[in-house]
Amino acid sequence: MNDTAPRRQLLITDGMVLQSADPAAVPKRLDVLIDDGVISAIGTDLRQRLVAADTEVLDGTDKLIIPGMINSHYHSHDTLAKGTLEEEPLEFWRLLALPPQYPKRSREEIKVRTLIGAYECLRSGMTTVQDMVTLFPFDPDHLDAVVEAYEEIGIRACIGLQYADIKGISTIPFWEEVFPKELHGGLSTAAEPDKKTDQLAYLEERYLNAPARDRVNWALGPSAPERCTPELIQRTIALAEKYDLPIFTHIYESKGMALQARREYPQYGGSLIKRLHAEGMLGPRLNLAHSVWLLNEEIELLAETGTNVVMNLLSNLKLKSGIPPIREIERAGLSFGLGCDNSSCSDAQNIFQAMKLFALMAAVSDAEPGPDQSTFAFRAATEGGAHALLRDDDLGSIDVGYRGDVVLMDLTDPSYIPFNNVVRQLVYVESGRAVSSVVVDGRVVIKNGALQTMDAAELRARVDAVLPGFMADFETVKARTEKLRPYLLEAHRRIWGEDVGMNRIFTGV
Repeated sequence: MNDTAPRRQLLITDGMVLQSADPAAVPKRLDVLIDDGVISAIGTDLRQRLVAADTEVLDGTDKLIIPGMINSHYHSHDTLAKGTLEEEPLEFWRLLALPPQYPKRSREEIKVRTLIGAYECLRSGMTTVQDMVTLFPFDPDHLDAVVEAYEEIGIRACIGLQYADIKGISTIPFWEEVFPKELHGGLSTAAEPDKKTDQLAYLEERYLNAPARDRVNWALGPSAPERCTPELIQRTIALAEKYDLPIFTHIYESKGMALQARREYPQYGGSLIKRLHAEGMLGPRLNLAHSVWLLNEEIELLAETGTNVVMNLLSNLKLKSGIPPIREIERAGLSFGLGCDNSSCSDAQNIFQAMKLFALMAAVSDAEPGPDQSTFAFRAATEGGAHALLRDDDLGSIDVGYRGDVVLMDLTDPSYIPFNNVVRQLVYVESGRAVSSVVVDGRVVIKNGALQTMDAAELRARVDAVLPGFMADFETVKARTEKLRPYLLEAHRRIWGEDVGMNRIFTGV
């Protein structure tokens, strides 16, 4: 920062600061001083450290101060569709909710859907999102709108354009056989090949070579290995290494994705993990979203290479994808984050729901009693997310030298009365209701529950203005997909009739 620029300070006073995810941790009454977005001191009576009369002071009395939490797998492109769908198998849902099925959106819709998703994340105590956004058809102005939205509302965002160069229909078992050929052109998945724009080239020229931004940075988002040629995988690796970027991709979200690997990659033993290992992508910068249908030998390979996973229990259950091997992942020592995924299938961008569901699904994943799952859940939502973003050294914890991303929870809320165990009550009791104030990069973005960076009523009005157009298109897409249901069901049943070496869905037997 320029030495002549005014110093920006925030002092949070008299809060109960939580600096550990251990269930035995006891928060201590402390002040937290944030200078120019970085925590510079934690201690008692820090008022004497103030350097300017206009230092902002945030009263932490009766507040629990926790690290800003991280949504490690999220897609802003369907926030307008929350609450529109009941359970649907993943392959059905893709045709109902994802951008390749829709007409090109307006710039205003792109921006307001990004804003409302970010606002919901902030109100749930998330200070950082990893947005694996699909913009289809790609429009540079739409990517600019996404960046503008995040910068204006004040959340920290790691944006990863989702891309692929293999058509979706050829990556889903039985679709090419079951669907009549005249319907093939209308079938798609999360991302489709872009024939008009080299999105990676544009990203590199427009953003990766530009000066760093305060709160927006970048990841790479190959949609899923089976949707990417080896050439695209190699290009992704090269860009990630050149610019020190994390990589996020979907893997084994559904049984269909595991079956596709068995059928298409015999040279790798039917394993996408072994394919990525052979291609040089496994390692600490790679994050595998979902990872539901992993084999034990694949988990071991991920552990050996330091590859990360991101679990998304909310969407995995609603989309009938199954339950990831949580206890096996924990035993192997993998680092993992938590995500709230798409608003059309997990519905809520609520990290407390994600933590609680994770902990409870872990509990029923093994008949033997296990370790404290509240610890795993809270660490995944904080430190695990920071590790996924290659930000271990400045996100996910409250410590000197870390970014000033913190959340103040109201200890007068019934969730904390009695106040028996801070981590367990955050994971098992809290719903998000007690989120009082949210600080990102030393800026108070939510104060006493109210958005500070823009007019929340105006944002709601902007959403209301674009919603009728979106819902009209949604109803068209829904009607079109309903006509395809007999073919979708046939392919779905064929998938479930195959053996992929394990079962990740509860069947009662």
